[in-house]
Amino acid sequence: MRHPDYEELRTAFTAAVSHELRTPLARLVALLESADLPGANLPELLGKARVEVDEMTELVDDILFLSELEQGREVVALGETEAAPVLRAVIDERIERAEIAGVRLELRIADESLLVPMRRRMLRTVVENLVENAIRYAGEGATCVVSLRPEERGIVLEVSDDGAGVPEEDAPRLFERFFRSDRARTTRGSGLGLAIVKHVVETAGGNVEARGAKGRGLDVRCVLPSA
Repeated sequence: MRHPDYEELRTAFTAAVSHELRTPLARLVALLESADLPGANLPELLGKARVEVDEMTELVDDILFLSELEQGREVVALGETEAAPVLRAVIDERIERAEIAGVRLELRIADESLLVPMRRRMLRTVVENLVENAIRYAGEGATCVVSLRPEERGIVLEVSDDGAGVPEEDAPRLFERFFRSDRARTTRGSGLGLAIVKHVVETAGGNVEARGAKGRGLDVRCVLPSA
C-alpha cells in the first residue's frame, strides 16, 4: 500500500505539470486558429508555433530526465571529469544567446586540473542549467560570472550574477520543482532546471545553495567532493 504522502506528492506533481503545459498549449491553439483568418501571416505564425512546441518539448524532456535521475536510471557519479573544458564549452556555446539577452558571461578557473566526481554529461547538465538560469532571469546589463576553484571543503562551482535577483525569502525555494519567483513567472522555461541541478549535485555527494536579494543578483554555489 502506498504511503499517503506519496499520493499527495504525486497528485501535486501531476497538477503542476498540467498547469505548466496548459499555457504553451493554449498559445499554440490560438496561433493555429489565427492561421485560418484572412490575410494571416503564415510564416510568422509558424515561427511562433515552433517556439511553443519547443517550450513544451523542453518541459517534457526535463520531467523525464528528472524522473530518471530520481529512479536511479541515470548514473551521476561514475568516474571523474576534468571540469575546465566542460565549463569552457558551455560558455562558448551560450555567448551569442547571452549577448542577445544583454548579459555578459565571464569564466574564472582557478585550477585547470580540477576533477569532479561525476560523469561529463552530468557536469555539463549542471553548468548548462545554471548558466541558462542566469541568461533568462538576470536581466539586460547584468554580468554572470562562472567560477571554479578548490576550497578546503571541496571543489566549488559557482554561478553568480549582479542582475535582477530574487526576494531573499525565495532563494531557498528555487530548487523546488516548478517554483518561480516574480520575475520568472513572465519568462519562458520549464521551471525544473535548478531542481535537476540540486539532484545531480547531491547524488554526487555535494551540496548546493542559492543566495540572493531583489535587485542585487543571484548566487548559486555548488560544493563537490574533491575527486
